[in-house]
Amino acid sequence: MIEKNIDFDKVIDRKNTDCIKYDFAEERGMPKDILPLWVADMDFQTSSLILDALHERVSHGIFGYTGTKDHYYQAVAGWMKKHHNLTIQKDWLVNTPGIVFALALAIQAFSKEGDAVLVQQPVYYPFSRLIKSNGRVVVSNDLVLNGNNHYEIDFADMEEKIVENHIKLFLFCSPHNPVGRVWTKEELRKTADICLRHGVIVVSDEIHSDFVYDGYQHTPLLTMDERLKEICITCTSPAKTFNLAGLQVSNIMIPNGKLRIAFEKEMSKNGYDQLNSMGLAACEAAYTKGEVWYESLMRYLHDNLNFLRGYIEKELPMLKLIEPEGTYLVWIDFRALGLSEEELEDLIVNKAKLWLDAGVMFGKGGKGFERINIATSRSILKEALNRLKAAIEAR
Repeated sequence: MIEKNIDFDKVIDRKNTDCIKYDFAEERGMPKDILPLWVADMDFQTSSLILDALHERVSHGIFGYTGTKDHYYQAVAGWMKKHHNLTIQKDWLVNTPGIVFALALAIQAFSKEGDAVLVQQPVYYPFSRLIKSNGRVVVSNDLVLNGNNHYEIDFADMEEKIVENHIKLFLFCSPHNPVGRVWTKEELRKTADICLRHGVIVVSDEIHSDFVYDGYQHTPLLTMDERLKEICITCTSPAKTFNLAGLQVSNIMIPNGKLRIAFEKEMSKNGYDQLNSMGLAACEAAYTKGEVWYESLMRYLHDNLNFLRGYIEKELPMLKLIEPEGTYLVWIDFRALGLSEEELEDLIVNKAKLWLDAGVMFGKGGKGFERINIATSRSILKEALNRLKAAIEAR
């Protein structure tokens, strides 16, 4: 098995493939000729070995109901142990078509209408959307941006919010999207202690756990304390790591049998059963054969981040890069431009012809920020930054 044709510089035309990133600009109120660096998928072809596994599955020609056997579990367990030192048991594993779906199930299973659910804004916007759409109340333990452009958790505020609002469910983002934090063991331990002390169930979204830059290490929350097996649900997926979002496969680890039964009951109520057969094949191939491709990807993303950092320092010094410790989604501070939200949106969308994610989508603390996806070819990233520079200079 030899990985073939790894070329992240290659620009692949994604238009007319019904992809949300490139083919739905007008439907979403954007100019037709906009350059998209928003939604969290990559402009790279996945591993050739994953493609081989998919071709083999297709050649069989039958796509009936499909389940998971021990070899699938071994693939997931092997990756988690090797990359994150997380030892899982087979009966912990629940498959869902995506982590957002799993978050919705958790909200339904572990809270009631009118209950408050804790998040840490600015945070991945479906967290708040799901809480509200299920008739719950969003309570935010806002992250604090210190003088060194580094986000921190306000633990005193976290505990106060939990007590005051009778919080029993916390949606935790680790690594954090969009601010790029990879939480330290000390931060995770404090988080665990507070949740254990107050009996708060933690749903830890760790979909970006494979994207960590030099000098940092992702630690699954579940590994911080044996007692967390009673209250922690860990959400993982190969979707981000290997660019497989459209194949819809996620692996949710729930050690506590009572929580797992409640979670699966909600899944049954929502009419969901077996996963997509192609997603299962892709996940197993990714976790058993994708190492070389993944390592090459991380080197390329590291170089893209260096390019972005250097460009901002030299050409756009009025902007501030919030140094990412993980993820390929970079949080940039535009506040020094002194623009209103409407003016900033006009600058980026109509002047620069860029489609980014506006910071306010992630919560009020995101005002004046933008999230940019750097998982694209260097030439596209350079074009985007050149457009942004020209638009700012033309103001």
